[in-house]
Parts: sequence; C-alpha cells; structure tokens
Amino acid sequence: MGSYSVLKANFSPMLHSQDEFSLPRLSSSLHSMKWKLNAVASAQDHNEDEDKKNTCAMSSSQQKQEKLKVKSALKFSGENPSTPILDTSNCPKHMKNLSIEELEMLADEVREEVIYVVSNTEGHLGASLEVAELTVALHHVFSTPDDKIIWEVGHQAHPHKILTARTSRMRTIRQTKWDESVHDAFGAGLGMAAGRDLLGKNNHVIVVISDGAMTTGQAYEALNNVSLLDSNLIIILNDNNQVSLPTATADGSPPPVGALRKALKRLRQAPKAITERDGGQGDEIVAKVDLYPRGIINGLGACFFEELGLHYIGPVDGHNLEELVHIMKVVKALPGQGTVLIHVVTEKGKGYAPAEAAPDKMHGVVNLKPNSGKQWKPKSSTLSYTQYFAESLIAEAERDDKIVAIHAGMEGGTEFNLFHKRFPDRCFDVEIAERDVVTFAAGLATKGLKPFCTIYSSFLRRVYYQLVHDVDLPKLPVRFAIDSAGLVGADGLTHCTAFDTTLLACLPNMVVMAPSCERELMNMVATAATIDDKPSCFRYPRGNGIGSIIPSFNKGTPLEVGKGRVLEEGTRVAILGYGTIVQSCVAAARLLQRFGISATVVDARFCKPLDGELIRQLAREHEILLSVEEGSVGGFGSHVTHFLAMNGLLDGNLKWRAMMLPDIYIDHGTQREQLEQAGLSSKHIATTILTLIGENKDVI
Repeated sequence: MGSYSVLKANFSPMLHSQDEFSLPRLSSSLHSMKWKLNAVASAQDHNEDEDKKNTCAMSSSQQKQEKLKVKSALKFSGENPSTPILDTSNCPKHMKNLSIEELEMLADEVREEVIYVVSNTEGHLGASLEVAELTVALHHVFSTPDDKIIWEVGHQAHPHKILTARTSRMRTIRQTKWDESVHDAFGAGLGMAAGRDLLGKNNHVIVVISDGAMTTGQAYEALNNVSLLDSNLIIILNDNNQVSLPTATADGSPPPVGALRKALKRLRQAPKAITERDGGQGDEIVAKVDLYPRGIINGLGACFFEELGLHYIGPVDGHNLEELVHIMKVVKALPGQGTVLIHVVTEKGKGYAPAEAAPDKMHGVVNLKPNSGKQWKPKSSTLSYTQYFAESLIAEAERDDKIVAIHAGMEGGTEFNLFHKRFPDRCFDVEIAERDVVTFAAGLATKGLKPFCTIYSSFLRRVYYQLVHDVDLPKLPVRFAIDSAGLVGADGLTHCTAFDTTLLACLPNMVVMAPSCERELMNMVATAATIDDKPSCFRYPRGNGIGSIIPSFNKGTPLEVGKGRVLEEGTRVAILGYGTIVQSCVAAARLLQRFGISATVVDARFCKPLDGELIRQLAREHEILLSVEEGSVGGFGSHVTHFLAMNGLLDGNLKWRAMMLPDIYIDHGTQREQLEQAGLSSKHIATTILTLIGENKDVI
C-alpha cells in the first residue's frame, strides 16, 4: 500500500467526524493536508521501489514489534566487542545499501562500542545509548557532509562519531584534542538552512535536539523564527521521557520534573488514543503522519508545534529502525516541505540494563564495569568541594529558615540532593533553564528570602542578561555558588570555565569571592548568607579539598567583606593568590626558599571589593608583586592592575606581573596537565619570579 493511498484512506473518514471544530480551522487544515498529500504522492512516485521494501512500516505495530525482537543478545563483557558490520560500514556512504536487518545489527554494534569506549574513558553514557538507532537511520537516509546533521549536545554524539570513520580514535575521547570531521556540523540549524537558501543550494539540514534542551528559551525563540523564514529544515525532537531528570538524589533514581514532560507525554499517547477511539481502524503510524500534522486531532487538542507553523510527525518509536528509515525517506523526498518536526521517542540508556534501570546514575559514569554496571570511585580522605558547599549550606539553612536552594536540573551534580532531602520544600529545580534560575531567585529575594543558586561555571554564560538586569541592577541579595570553576580536565573546551570572575566582577554591585580551601569555602557560604543588601557569589573548583580543618557542624564563620589574609610573611617578593591556586602559590614560595628568596603569600579571598589596604602594603614593602588566578584575562589580575595604576603604585620601582589562564581554550587533559599547559603550576610561578629577579630559571 503506497503512502498516498494510506493517508488518503485514513483522511476521508475525518470529513464526517462529529467532533466540534470551526469551519475556518477545518478549511485551513484541509488546505494544509492537500499540500502534504500531494507532496507525499510525489515522494511515493519517486521512491516506489523503496516504499515496497518498507511496506511493513505501514503495517500493524504489533508485527513490527515482533520483528524487532529477533535480535542477537548484546554483550557487555568489557572486552573489545566484535563488530563485523561496523568494521565494514563505519562511514556513512558504506551504510546506504544495508538492509533493515543489517542496520539493526549495526545499531547494536554501535551500542556495544559506546559502552566499551566509555568504560575505558569515563564520561557521558546514557544519552548516546538512546540514539543508536536514530543515528544509524540518519546516516543511512541522509548524506553527510553534503547534508548537515547538527547535534544539540555532545552527550548524544558518540554513535555519530563512530559511524563517521572515527571508531579507532574513540578511546582517546576526553584525553586528546581531535580535528573535527567533515561530517560534523557546528552552528545554528535554522541559520544554516537560511544560508543554504541564500546561496541557492539544496542540501538537507537536520537538527537533533533533546527534550531537555526544549526547556530553554532559545529553543522557542528559534521555533518562533521558523515560520517567518519558511526554510526547509528537519528537526528531530529526541524525547526520552525525561526532559529534566535530576542527575541523582539521596534516595535513588528521581522522577523527571517540569510541565513540558507532561505535554510531550500527551503527544506520545494521542495516536494510540485516536486508534482506540476509532475502533482500531487504521494503523498508529497513519495517525502519526496523517492526523497530527493537521493540527486538529479531533478533540484531543491542537498540536503546539503545528500552531508555530511546523509540520509535525510523530511520535515515532526511536528504536524502530524500520519506522525511522521510512519516515525519514518520505520527509527527505518532500519537495519544499518547509520545516518538519519529527517527534522521536527514545529510552535513555537503551539496550544496557543498568542504564535503563538507573538513567540518572548512568548519565555520566566513572570507572564503569560493563558486565555488572557498577562504578568504582577511588576513595579519598576528603570530600569534593561541591559536597563541602552542600553540607555548609545545610548547616546555614538549619539556623535560617529563609535560606532556599535553586538549581537547573543538576540536583546530583551540585549535591543539592542532600539539601532537598533535608528541606524538600525549600529546594527548587527549574529544569535545564539557568536563566530562569536567576530570575526566579530574584523574585524570591524580593520577598525577603535568601536564595542560593548553584550553577556550573560553564553554564553561567547563559544567564548574563538576567544577572545584570534582574539581580545586580536592583541590588537584590541573590547568592550564586559557581561550581566547577577553573580548569575541568577531561570535559575540555566546550566546558571551559575560565570566564566567571571576569563576567561577575565587572558588575557594580556584586561581591565576588573565591576560597583557597574547603574551610574557606564554608566561611564564604556563611558570608554570603549574611549579605542582605546586594548580590554575592563565590566560585569553587571541581575536585576534592586539600584536607583543611573543617568547622564544627559544617558551620562556617562569616568573613569581613573585602579583606584578605596573609598566609606567609616574606620580604622581597609578594604572591597574591585568588582561589584554590593559592595552594600553588604556597608551593612556589617553598621552591623559592631554595634560592634564599623570601616570599609573602597572600590569600586575596575577594576580587570585589579588593582589599585595597593590603594591596598597598604589599606594593610598598616588596620589590616584586605577583597576582595568580585560575581565570581569564579581565578577572582578578585586571582588577588588581587597575587598582595599582589608579593609586599610583606602578609609578615607582615595583615589578608587577599578573598570571592568569592564557587567552585560549585549554585542550583536554587532566587538571594537572592543563595547569602545566596554562603555565600556572608552582614551578611556573617560581620561574616567573626568578626571571624578574634575574636568577637562572632553568635550575627549577
């Protein structure tokens, strides 16, 4: 049965439906459907042979599911998997002639390869497992690099890399920098489609966006722009029924949060409801590609995406390759189709039982044992800075019932699962929408509450307008805990976290802090809790504390705002450190002692306001003054330089240098390796001072 005849047969009874709808809307829907039916008919004529091969894609869903059960058992032994099809089809052009059965086997092999790779390299797992079939279908139907496939997030991109001739290099992910493949497309899909049209080209542009990313404002801004540009664009909405799944809770796997999840659930269930209501007449796939795009859905509610001017198809089983391939081929062949959104439903961690059972814990893995799904983390005598922060905030909240916590779908990653367990009514998850974190917190602050927002430094870039307009300008006392600030090791360039101090310290009303150790972090949490007349923030790194003495009951002591502390007294050289890099400054002072050089080491604590009195003293009493920070140009060192210049402290004989991260994106590596690459190790600090003094720097 051809696509046109099936759609036409299923559409006819709709004309006699007794459900209520307006005539104008029906007229509009009929016009839209007429265009689509003609387009599908054209595609049918063009792809008659392909359609015959895929007749089963238009048969009963029960038959399809039975066929999909005939699969070889996946093996996750931890050994290098056997991948005979992948070995001969690891480039998109090699996949074009594979049968559906071979494509299914290829998807399984990709899944095995992903687990083998990630168990050796660590990193994100669940999202890549869920898109194995989707990625295979995309590369089977479309032709990269001419066609552009844009993956919204790298978490989903492992199968794409494997299928684009990079299998042998996958074991170096998160370790070394790669030159990107010609099959990779970076940028905004709608912009690429518009640019293609302006250049008179006719390639396809496909955007794969996860349901989690649909909670961000920019996604809806782009959807709003789609109907205005009227470009041919294919959007794959990868819906894993999670939307915003907190990365962990204190009591096991959490439920997803947010209203968008419920809305997508209704979309997933509607075709089945239509089929059941019509007494089983017609197939569910007909409902997917016929009833939904018309935006009527007979009393079940209009499709939101259709109202925005998109042609909606779905929901589609994201693990049914036969169905995926068929629908993609139909959409690909449509002439001038406009923007089509294919709603693909997947399961996070699909095919790997431990990941299916615990999608939160298998979102990202460390030292994974593939055969058991267990993860092994080396024991440490200290906790992570993130844990120290959470424990300290709980201690403050025990004493102050106005303290509330807010995060963006990162309950486990920020350790707010501990806070949520203790104060379930005072912990808010706004999903992956950091801008809403800021504005929501601002509203809470206007009511006299004390909001603490925790945001990864890499994600802080998303919220700058809200920081300025909604918090700093009205001087609202919102507290920002900037997690994973500085060098982040294997997360690499895309998670570059060098900019937070620069971005925050230029805001006129913001108090900006950075602790040198875990005890200081707890003191800064206590300090932020006492600042009630302006916003404040403190950054802390990824990794564990240094073993400093923790205050009793995890309750920090508020610091005097704008005051640093002297750790070691010296005579000739002063090293002014900001943040945990202070520990490297102390180590550099030890190295300098070998040369008979006495160095003062200072923990600045505050970037804004600076301790002007202490900086004047350091400049007047030392021959050399050095500032050191694990941040970008424009941060702490720039503020110190400005202070020295404006106060005439650079007009004399003082030798002044500011050490910071270089003006580049630091490549993948361990944090130690990145520190060496950045030139901020204790040896680099000592060498810089020896150079200023005129000593032989090569002896270090």
